[in-house]
Amino acid sequence: MIALPVIQPAEAQTKPRKPDWLRVKLPVGKEYAKVRQLVDTYKLHTICESGNCPNMGECWGAGTATFMILGNVCTRSCSFCAVATGRPNEYDLDEPRRVAEAIHLMGVKHAVITSVNRDELKDRGASVWHETIVQIKKLSPETTIETLIPDVKANWEALETMISAGQEVVSHNVETVKSLYRQVRPQAKYDRSLEQIRRIKEYGKRTKTGIMLGLGETQEQVYEAMDDLAANGLDILTLGQYLQPTKMHLEVAEFIHPDMFAHYREEGLRRGLKYVESGPLVRSSYHAERHVHV
Repeated sequence: MIALPVIQPAEAQTKPRKPDWLRVKLPVGKEYAKVRQLVDTYKLHTICESGNCPNMGECWGAGTATFMILGNVCTRSCSFCAVATGRPNEYDLDEPRRVAEAIHLMGVKHAVITSVNRDELKDRGASVWHETIVQIKKLSPETTIETLIPDVKANWEALETMISAGQEVVSHNVETVKSLYRQVRPQAKYDRSLEQIRRIKEYGKRTKTGIMLGLGETQEQVYEAMDDLAANGLDILTLGQYLQPTKMHLEVAEFIHPDMFAHYREEGLRRGLKYVESGPLVRSSYHAERHVHV
């Protein structure tokens, strides 16, 4: 008897199934509870929560979190991002103190700070950025800091204010390859983000960016992005799998196999990047403490 093939519904044929290697543990444990309490007590935002990060349980369980300043409403409407879009009304000048105190109480050796885009502000929120880093260094002088900063829309004076407060690593994510920018980051420009990275490097900072894979990019386009980034002074590249946060966001075009992530890591190093963190669950601040001294 010959077994007939099972015909799947059209949707099942076109939509890739989430593979086993993307399963993550639920957040539990004493350290997770401690971070949870600090975030709530100090009324802070984290990209871990706002961005639906799959590593939140691991990172919070290790006593670390990525704090998001300048509110939790973004002026951009990127089609991949779970952060709320709208007109922000939060501009809290006391936020730098609260973030610094929370980091001090956590006793972390390496802190990561990010923010939403605040395009409506003349300085893009740079003054709050600067003061946050100053306050962290004041309370925790031994703590190293990475700042994952937004696109300043070529406001280079604002950029200098953001990155001049003593942080060791400055990251700005290009997110995807050039050909997908209009679809993935409609309010951003690939070349402008490259220039921002170049200017950060020229200022003397260790530079970092992140790219999501599985949005429909080709291998050659990933290689071209690596070459562009290396040519503009990038030190550290993170590569991770794009995961659709809600049905309103872009669908996953492909789930990239871990072996391909390993291949991309070797390609990035071969093309002149100093450090490449590459894997399905890698996110911008994943293992960020490793990126301070590369």
